[in-house]
Amino acid sequence: MTQFAHAGHIARAALEAVAYQTRDVVEALERDAGIPMRTLRVDGGMVVNELLMQFQSDILHVPVTRPHVLETTALGAAYAAGLAVGHWQGAEALVRNWRVARTWEPAMEEDRRMQLTASWHKALTRAFGWTS
Repeated sequence: MTQFAHAGHIARAALEAVAYQTRDVVEALERDAGIPMRTLRVDGGMVVNELLMQFQSDILHVPVTRPHVLETTALGAAYAAGLAVGHWQGAEALVRNWRVARTWEPAMEEDRRMQLTASWHKALTRAFGWTS
């Protein structure tokens, strides 16, 4: 950081760190499973941030899809309760309720994506050992 960094820079760095960390996890999952991810479905409070969603799509180089219902954890609990009391007959009825609100497509050039990812990994390496 320099003396010219302000709160906006720090906020953007935090958002980008989320996208990079997600990429690291996705790459580990792909290696373990041997299956490439074709799309990322997102939910939760952070998915309302358009900048983050586009950057996530760019860094992962896959489409990122946001559903109409953003808090799917709470929705899942409601679905489980509804299934338990017979409100829904089965999982098929629940799948029909899921709808896409927005999808972001990767727009970043491959060279730029690789450069940014390399810088992220370089920063991680430099951050190791700051505390004892």
